Amino acid sequence: MRPPLPRGPFLVVGLARSGRAAVRLLTARGERVVGVDSGQPDVAGLDAEVHLGSDGVELLDGVATVVKSPGVPATAPAIAAARERGIEVVGELELAWRLLPNRFVAVTGTNGKTTTVELLGAIWRAAGLGVAVAGNVGTPLSALVGELDPAATVICEASSFQLEDATEFAPEVAVLLNVEPDHLDRHGDLAAYRAAKERIFARQRPEDWAVAPPAFVPAGAASWVGFGPGTDCEVFEGAIRFRGEPVVAVDELRLRGAHNLDNALAATAAALADSAAGTTGVCAAPGAVTPAAVADALRTFPGVEHRLEDVATVAGVLYVNDSKATNPASALRGLQSFDGGVHAILGGSLKGGGFEDLRGEVAARCAACYLIGDAADRLAADLEGAAPLVRSGTLERAVADATAAASPGEVVLLSPACASFDAFASYEHRGRRFKELVADLRGGE
Repeated sequence: MRPPLPRGPFLVVGLARSGRAAVRLLTARGERVVGVDSGQPDVAGLDAEVHLGSDGVELLDGVATVVKSPGVPATAPAIAAARERGIEVVGELELAWRLLPNRFVAVTGTNGKTTTVELLGAIWRAAGLGVAVAGNVGTPLSALVGELDPAATVICEASSFQLEDATEFAPEVAVLLNVEPDHLDRHGDLAAYRAAKERIFARQRPEDWAVAPPAFVPAGAASWVGFGPGTDCEVFEGAIRFRGEPVVAVDELRLRGAHNLDNALAATAAALADSAAGTTGVCAAPGAVTPAAVADALRTFPGVEHRLEDVATVAGVLYVNDSKATNPASALRGLQSFDGGVHAILGGSLKGGGFEDLRGEVAARCAACYLIGDAADRLAADLEGAAPLVRSGTLERAVADATAAASPGEVVLLSPACASFDAFASYEHRGRRFKELVADLRGGE
């Protein structure tokens, strides 16, 4: 049984995608709700009182619960003031989960969340089972309330920003892929960031499942299902195996890169964890995900947009959009997906931390690096001597510089290792612009 909805009236702080969805959810239930945002987002169509350009502190009088959008830090004035006054603060993920009766598979980690969530959705569809993919990227969870068949499974991507606000959130299957330095500007240090990620396991029950590699064996009540060498789900003799039984040959996977093999292992473990097939190695009970469904999805799943996305080959040069690589660890995985001849476009807005960890792979695989955005100076300092560095400045100039230098058989890879907010609205916006520039090159062939 899920905890009840917190009592109103409500103040929703932050009116980006998740915040707007929370306002719509609460107003549809007849709750008293006010929305506030310190910026000027598009709030057209919201049937609620809205205050823009305000920190919201003056709106707290009479409020019983504050709903915090993921992008709003805990230090925001309205959030800090609410907690000082003893007003309950919940996140949009927590709010929606309490109102959705569905079974939840939640996925977090520094890198690979979106790919793994979309792959799990493909597995459920291959099994012929009802599923909805939502969360941090794409459809906000709040938008599913009242719209989804209760028998469907929710596959939910959960960010550290969402999990730090979780109080009772307890998915039936929780997946932690990895933890590497990221969002240190928000969390302060790696320990706090990891603690936010590990909250995905905190409220699980003994009948639930916690899926993680051995480095992150959860301390909570759920049963651990491991992925990686020597665990429940591993690669052995060229095949992904779950509890010793082969699921699919590795060379049949459509996804590129060793990191995506890890994502495939995690998805396999999560999908089969509590099915009859997962516990006995024999035919699954009706309604369960089967190894055959997992194999079908792994053979056909092409990956997600903006993550090692093959855009086009122009004059023998492959152009790859990895705009979702918004931290060095993710960019490292992008570089490792190619043997050499990489013309890497790096840079954007800084998130805290440096780029020294890229040096080895840049030296081994890059013909040159093209530096853009606010992070160009830091990148230049951290990568000096590892490969030729070109100060391109803008994405447009970087694509032109890389195109002029690349030879047939080489790769132009946008894998920025940075956020996008110095020049673009989002990493999706940056990735779309890269694809537009490549389309212009194709038009000139």
